[in-house]
Amino acid sequence: MNYLFFISLLYFTLLRIFLLFWSWNKAEIDIESLMQILFRGWVYDLVFYAYAAIPPALYLLLAPQRWWRSRWNALLVHSMVFASIYGLGFIVVAEVLFWNEFSVRFNFISVDYLVYRREVTDNIVQSYPLPLLLGGIFLASLPVYGLLRPRVSTVLRSRQPFFHRAAAFIAWMTVAVGGYLLVDQDLRQFSPNTYRNGLAANGPYQFFAAFRNNELDYRQFYATIADEQASHLLKQQVREDNSSFLENGLFRIKRHIDNPGQEKRLNIMLIMVESLSARYLGVFGHKKHNTPNLDELAGQSLFFTRFYATGTRTTRGLEAVTLSIPPTPGRSIVKRLGHESNLWSLGKVLKKKGYDVRFLYGGRGYFDNMNAFFSGNGYEVIDQSRVPDEEMVFTNAWGMSDEDLYRQAIRAADKSWATGRPFLQHIMTTSNHRPYTYPDGRIDIPSGSGRSGAVRYTDWAIGDFLAKARQKPWFRDTLFVIVADHCASSAGKVDLPIKKYHIPLFIYAPEHIKPAKVDKLASQIDLAPTLLAMLNMDYDSVFFGRNIFTTPENEERALIGNYQKLGLYQPGRLSVLSPKKAIQLQENPESDHPRVTTLDKPDEFARRNIAYYQGAAYIYKHGLNAWKP
Repeated sequence: MNYLFFISLLYFTLLRIFLLFWSWNKAEIDIESLMQILFRGWVYDLVFYAYAAIPPALYLLLAPQRWWRSRWNALLVHSMVFASIYGLGFIVVAEVLFWNEFSVRFNFISVDYLVYRREVTDNIVQSYPLPLLLGGIFLASLPVYGLLRPRVSTVLRSRQPFFHRAAAFIAWMTVAVGGYLLVDQDLRQFSPNTYRNGLAANGPYQFFAAFRNNELDYRQFYATIADEQASHLLKQQVREDNSSFLENGLFRIKRHIDNPGQEKRLNIMLIMVESLSARYLGVFGHKKHNTPNLDELAGQSLFFTRFYATGTRTTRGLEAVTLSIPPTPGRSIVKRLGHESNLWSLGKVLKKKGYDVRFLYGGRGYFDNMNAFFSGNGYEVIDQSRVPDEEMVFTNAWGMSDEDLYRQAIRAADKSWATGRPFLQHIMTTSNHRPYTYPDGRIDIPSGSGRSGAVRYTDWAIGDFLAKARQKPWFRDTLFVIVADHCASSAGKVDLPIKKYHIPLFIYAPEHIKPAKVDKLASQIDLAPTLLAMLNMDYDSVFFGRNIFTTPENEERALIGNYQKLGLYQPGRLSVLSPKKAIQLQENPESDHPRVTTLDKPDEFARRNIAYYQGAAYIYKHGLNAWKP
C-alpha cells in the first residue's frame, strides 16, 4: 500500500503540474502561490488516498494468514493493484478532459454525469476517441504495474503478524478520520484567483465533496441578518409602483400586479438556447460571423444588451425563467425531487388565463428531472421520447437536432391555433453542446468539428424556424423570445466572473413591437414579469423579478450564482456570499482584474444581497411560493 500511495501522489502531482502550466497565465503563478498549490494539493491527495485505502486495508487486516499464499488470493491482490493503477490513470485523463471543458476540477457537474449515465456516456463516446484513450491508459499502466509486481509478490510471501497489520490499519484510519475532521473545502480557498484554488484541489476528493454538498441549508452555511430586516429589504426590492402586497408577515411577498392597458392575449414562443454566450454573437463583437440570423434579428427586435444568466447550468436557467426565483444554494429547484411541483410559475399564471402551456425539450425529459418539474407545474411536456423516430432527421447523445425540435413546436402551435387558444411554448434546445454534431448540409462547417459549428448550426436552425413560422396564421400574434440558458463556460479568475454570465435576449413580434436596443441591466428572473407586463396582464405574483422597462436606473441589478456562490451585481460592484458565512465584495467586476475584498460584516450592499437569498431560501422552505391562486 505504501508503494501505491507514492504512485498516486506522483500521478496527482504530475496532473497538477500539467494543469498548472496549461493555465499559467490565468492562474498568475508566482513562487509563493506555486508552493501553496503544491502543499495544499498534497494534503488533499493524502486524505483522498487515506479514504480509498480503507477497504484494502480492512481486507489485509482480516484476511487469515493461511489465505495469503494461496493462488486465488495472489490473483485477487495483483488484480486490485493493477486496477488501482489503471484507475489512477483513468482519473488523470478524465480530469484533463473535464478541465478542458469547464476549467475546474471535478464538481457538482461531475456528480450529474454519474447520475445521468446514458446521456453522458453517449456524449463521451461521440466526443472523444474512447477506445484509444482507454487503450492508452491500459498500455501506460502495464510498466507501472511491472515495477510493483515483484514487491507485491514479496509481501504475499511474507508473514505479517496480526499486530503489525492492525497497527497499519489504525495508522490509515487515523489519517482518514483526521482528514475528515480537519480538512474541508476551506483549505483550497487560499486565493482570490479561482484557478489557483482549483489547482490546489484533488479531483476525486472534490467529486465526493460535491456529492455530499448537493444541497446546502442557507441559514447554516451563509451569512444572515435578522429575518425582520431581511424581509423588509426584500419587499423593498420586489416592490413596483403598480404592485400592492396582499399579505402581511415575514417574507410574504405575494402581491397583485396591475399592468395598465387592455390585456393582449398574444402567444409566447420562448426559446432557451443551450450555452449561447453573448460573446458568440457578431453584434457583441465576435469576428467569425457564426450568427448571421441572430445578428440580423437584433435589429428587428427588442434586443437586450445587458442581460445575465442566473447560473451556470440549464436547470438554473429553467428555474429562473419559469419561477422567477434567485439561484438558492445547492442543486436547482428543478432537481429537488418531491419539492419541485405546484410552484408559482409563469406557466401557472398563463394557464389560469386560458393558455395552452407546454415545455418542449430536445432530449429525454427525465434528464435533470425536467419532466417532473414542468408537468408538476402545469405544463404539457413534449420531449424526445414522445416523438416518433421517423419524425427526427438527426439525433446525438443529448437528443434530437434543433430543427426537429422546432418542427414539433410548430405542430403544437398549429394544434392550439386550431382550437382558438393562445399558447406559451417553452422550448429548450440541445444542439449547441458537445459533441457539437448536427445534420449534414445545413452549414459550411463539418458536423462534430467544434463549438463554432454548433453555434452556426444553432443560428441556422433559428433562422429556418422563423422563416417557417412566418407562413403560419398564428405568427402575427406571437411573441418570439430567444434567450440562452447559460454561458458556454463559467470559469474565471474570481468567483462569479460577471462576463461569463452575459447572455443575449431577443423579443421579436414585428406586428406588435417596434425594434429597439434595450441597455437596462437585468437577469433571467426578470423575464417572466416583463413578458406579462408587455401583455398588459394583471396577475398575482410571488416572483422575485421585476418589469425590466419600468425598473428605475438606480435599482437595476442582476442576480447570479453557482451551486455555492451567490451574487448580487450592479455596475461597478458585485457582492458574493459563500459557505462558512463568508462575504466578498468585488469592485470593478467587469474588468479582468477586479479588486476583491473580504468583509468582516455585511455592508449595505451585502445586506441587500443577503435579503434576496435568505428570503428565497425561507420562502421556498416554508412553501410561500406554492401555487395558491
